[in-house]
Amino acid sequence: MECNKIQLVAILSFIFLVQNIQGWGEEGHAITCKIAQARLTDAAADAVKQLLPAYANDDLSSVCTWADRVKFALRWTSALHYADTPPKLCNFQYARDCKDLNGVKDVCVVAAINNYTTQLLDYGKKDTQHNLTQALLFLSHYMGDVHQPLHTGFTTDKGGNTIDVHWYTRKQNLHHVSDDYNSHHHESSATISLSALLTEFLRFRFGMLTLLKQHKKDSMTITLMNTLRTFKKHHDKVADWEACSSDLATCPNVYASEGAKDACEYAYKDAPEDATLEGTLRLAQGGVRLAAALNNVFQ
Repeated sequence: MECNKIQLVAILSFIFLVQNIQGWGEEGHAITCKIAQARLTDAAADAVKQLLPAYANDDLSSVCTWADRVKFALRWTSALHYADTPPKLCNFQYARDCKDLNGVKDVCVVAAINNYTTQLLDYGKKDTQHNLTQALLFLSHYMGDVHQPLHTGFTTDKGGNTIDVHWYTRKQNLHHVSDDYNSHHHESSATISLSALLTEFLRFRFGMLTLLKQHKKDSMTITLMNTLRTFKKHHDKVADWEACSSDLATCPNVYASEGAKDACEYAYKDAPEDATLEGTLRLAQGGVRLAAALNNVFQ
């Protein structure tokens, strides 16, 4: 399946568009899941539909922020949204970094992705002890989280959560500013039309026409357009995004290391003033890799 591209530029030298919402923001997580669902094999698509709750109406993107909504009730999940690293090391090492704030090991977003991917391998088994619907929802959300630079930020500032920055007239913490900028910084909605988006879909045979349920020039549509442009720009790299160097269904260690490197290069005060991160590139990678994991699990 040929894909498209993303031009959403996210600069993290304290230049961000902000709304104080969780993770990528709802739109970013939804786009990652829309991309993933569009890339599923028939077997994986059927399994996902079987596991989705009825209220999702067969739409994975509609429940991709469920893990954020339940983390205050299920407090043990709070530490599963990130994998912070020591300052300026710019890489993720599981043995060193996968632990919660109390030092409990194997508690981080990488461990969560591995865990819920493994749980989903029980699909079709009558004797499974796992809630596979929850496993799907957790995995879908955490795959988005691990692709955000400040979900693999520095332990000393809790991934930017203790760094206050001023954006226009508001004071925000760097983590929230970073997250929302990555999924919301886009060109003016006046330049995007539904017709142009349809043309983009059809031109690149990217089987995602079902994404156009909202026939309006809102920020979701604009960000989708930018994400498709990123696919177009990076279509020759998609196979590399999907690939795992091991026989595992997914490789979150790699994704976390990419995020840690991005955090060093773009998110903190030592980043060059003109450093920019293609924010929708990470959205696209997250969607491609979520699809790859689900396709590997539901063969």
